[in-house]
This record gives sequence, structure tokens and C-alpha cells, in this order.
Amino acid sequence: MTHDTPTLDLGPQTRILARLAEGVSDTRLADPTPCPDLAVRNLLGHLTGLATAFRDAARKDLGVTTDTSPDATVPDIGPGWREQLPKALGELAEAWRAPEAWTGMTRAGGVGLPGAVAGVVAADELVIHGWDLARATGQEYRPDPAALQASYGLLSAAAEESDRDTGMFGPVVPVPAGAPLLDRAVGLSGRDPGWTRPA
Repeated sequence: MTHDTPTLDLGPQTRILARLAEGVSDTRLADPTPCPDLAVRNLLGHLTGLATAFRDAARKDLGVTTDTSPDATVPDIGPGWREQLPKALGELAEAWRAPEAWTGMTRAGGVGLPGAVAGVVAADELVIHGWDLARATGQEYRPDPAALQASYGLLSAAAEESDRDTGMFGPVVPVPAGAPLLDRAVGLSGRDPGWTRPA
């Protein structure tokens, strides 16, 4: 691996997400999340799907998992999700530890992109959806600092390139410049950092 090949260990962030998922009570599966139209169970289904898709993107194993738009269907969980999600997250982290994952071209969500970009997009998905899950289920959340920095860099670049302040996931929510980095990333993703689950 050359010294200038950007890599990021997604393992710390995938482990944080797996712990959050483990802390989700069955009674919370129908609760709302900061993602419009997604209940907790749908968010968990989305996480399982994206972990599989970005694992295969890292492996350059292109097919249905990497070519399907995340908007194609509303994701859901199956009866084995408590085993499937942490397994998929672990496989995702392992796949991105291979130097070749960060080189060449790959696909995710039906979009072709360089491997180095896909790895950062994966980090962003894990960080932002980790916040979604933590907020929806009332859990404390401290993302991996390296993954958070990557997420913020990606989201801020996307917002700068946008004509309408739309960001990657929706209209940017203004956040004070002195706010914590996580709050700023969440705002750039189109979410309100002050979102709390209904009582």
C-alpha cells in the first residue's frame, strides 16, 4: 500500500453501532426516528442493508447489493436481525481493512464512485445513522472520532457544492459554529441536532 492511499478503520464505529443495536428494546422497534418515514425497525433494516452493500463495494463484488438504490423500498428487519446486523457490520469493517478496497472504482446504491470515496461514504452512513439510532432509542452516543471527522469532511464538501444548501440527505439545518463536531455533522446531514424522541 502506498503511503498516500487514504484508509480509515471502520471497526471502532461499527462496534459502537453494534452496541447501540444491542441496546434496542423490542418495545422500541415501532418508535419514530430522526429519519422521516423510518421507524426504528426500518432504520435497523437500512443499517443491515447498507453494511452488506458497502462490504460488497469494498470487495468489488458488484451485483444486487451494490446496485440497488436505498430508496427502492422501505427496509425492514427479519426475525434474525440481532445476529445479522452485528455480523454484517463486522464484515463491513473487515472488508475495508484491505488496502485494495480504497483503490480503483466500485459501486454503492447504484452509483459508481472511487473506492476511496466509497469508504468515506460508508463512514458517514455509520456515523449519522448511529446518531439516528441513539436518539430514537434514548442511548448515549459517542462516535469514533476518526469516522466523525471523515463524515464531517464529506458532508461539508457536499454542502459547499450544493446550489440550494441541500446537503446530501436534505436541507442543511443551521448549527452554531461553536457547536460540537457531531452536531455540525448532523446539521449538515439535514437533521436537527436537537431532535428528541416523543415522550
